[in-house]
Amino acid sequence: MANKFGVTLGQIVLGNGSNEIIELIGHAFLREGDQVVTAEHAFVVYKLMATLFGAETIEVPDPGLVHDLDAMLAAITPRTRELFIANPNNPTGTVVSMEALDRFMDKVPDHVVVVLDEAYYEFLDNPPDTMKYVREGRNVILLRTFSKIQGLAGLRIGYGIGPEELITVLHKTRQPFNANAIAQAGAVAGLADEEHQNRTKQITDEGRTYLQDEFGKMGLEFVPSYANFVLVKVGDGNLVFQKMLDKGVIVRAMAEYKLPDWVRISVGTMEQNQRCIATLKGILGK
Repeated sequence: MANKFGVTLGQIVLGNGSNEIIELIGHAFLREGDQVVTAEHAFVVYKLMATLFGAETIEVPDPGLVHDLDAMLAAITPRTRELFIANPNNPTGTVVSMEALDRFMDKVPDHVVVVLDEAYYEFLDNPPDTMKYVREGRNVILLRTFSKIQGLAGLRIGYGIGPEELITVLHKTRQPFNANAIAQAGAVAGLADEEHQNRTKQITDEGRTYLQDEFGKMGLEFVPSYANFVLVKVGDGNLVFQKMLDKGVIVRAMAEYKLPDWVRISVGTMEQNQRCIATLKGILGK
């Protein structure tokens, strides 16, 4: 990994999924009464981890379900210790541009650790060069994972990259054997298998286009996505989730993200995508 990304070993920390590294960041930098800034419709684990450490979460409105970086900057106070930007964002699939990130990073105060959660980074056609923030020694930690494009979610292996000063602190908070040997072997193989990653991206691009085209034909509102899922408005999300589950198709209800009318549908093989759409049409009567 150090060779691939042009960093030192001291700039990398492994986790039991990148989810664990979110917890390590909490152990490292949060105390009771501190604040964490996130977008309103961002990965719910950021808020859960803040609560675990007695910190307050400031959820910044995200018009169009896209991170409003200027508003997130304005939400920073002297008590703010961490700020999370998921790019592409889960569960909306939206992105913020390199230019917007650059403007943000130039203004963020030094007492804030910026966490760029890039779990879906490899699905982007032109991903932002966030590694430059690490090379510049900014207060930033990049989160990535083998759970998505490599398909190794069950092995639980993710990683963080940042300046050595920050990564050293994270190492002090983790268990010594948090990433097992089988997961590491799978990660090494997955990192090298570019053919598999390229094929996965191709299938995802084709499937996402198909799903979004079908949603459009059905007259359903959806958020154009850059990830391997699409957020779509279906009415009662919990009810649609349960009815689809009864028919053997699993989608994700979004009520916990304050989006009760929506579900998130992951891209599968074309056969799976077609079955999903047919099931959804039957349930919605379209």
